[in-house]
Amino acid sequence: MTEGTELITIGSAPDSWGVWFADDPEQIDPGRFLDEVAEAGYTWIELGPVGYLPTDAQELQDQLDAHGLKVSAGTVFEHLHQPDSWDDVWQQVSTVGALTQAVGGEHIVVIPDVWRDHKTGEPKEPRELTVEQWKLMTDGMNELGKRIADEYGLKVQFHSHADSHVGYQVDIERFLAATDPAYVNLCLDTGHVAYYGGDSLDLINRFPERIGYLHLKQVDPAIRDTVLAQDLSFPEAVRRGVMIEPPAGEPDLGPILDAVGHLGRPLYGIVEQDLYPCPPDVPLPIAQRTFTYLKNCVA
Repeated sequence: MTEGTELITIGSAPDSWGVWFADDPEQIDPGRFLDEVAEAGYTWIELGPVGYLPTDAQELQDQLDAHGLKVSAGTVFEHLHQPDSWDDVWQQVSTVGALTQAVGGEHIVVIPDVWRDHKTGEPKEPRELTVEQWKLMTDGMNELGKRIADEYGLKVQFHSHADSHVGYQVDIERFLAATDPAYVNLCLDTGHVAYYGGDSLDLINRFPERIGYLHLKQVDPAIRDTVLAQDLSFPEAVRRGVMIEPPAGEPDLGPILDAVGHLGRPLYGIVEQDLYPCPPDVPLPIAQRTFTYLKNCVA
């Protein structure tokens, strides 16, 4: 065992079963997800999109208990760069924060809304933020992190994302410089960082105190390069298989887990391999192999 890696708790998420939306006919049934994530060997999960799993705390707890599962985090989406967006974002938080708290989760993963439609790939707004919009977003994230901590006792972890305004490493660094580590830190998604040619190890080494949570995934570099060269949408990239199970892609997760282990504090490492949409029999074998691979990395 590499020193410190025993502090990393490995889990998974509905995303690794092709789940992007609360309800979609192309997605696997939530009951099957719970059955299969437990069968694959995981004991920790994220809630996924609000409404996919039960939003009644007791019903959710009963289902978790029946499958021997625990929750690491809930997820909300933000568009705080837009004026008058606070109430909409906080409405999500009021559901997800209370539910996450009620079932023992510790974190809220905040994902920026994408500038291209997740289903059609069509642009919804400019791909670059103005200076004023950046300030609205970062100030809003500081306030969001503070209020979530005060009202729900949860830690906010910001997730950079392909097709969002915070995707490239330079964007991530700019975001970190403008936000308060007391209230907002980074959900380091190794796949989304690599999607735009970023370096997760560099981020860990230069911003160790800002690494609050991990999403573990890899990209297929050949598909990634084609997608970026043709300026295709992230949903199209996923359909083409841009996110690939380890150890077949980039980055190498072993050194990343070693570096995070040397931070000397407990962290969740949640597998989040984008597979939307996928045939229902695809996720489980991938999840089983990935679980075995990652447990070997931290054992």
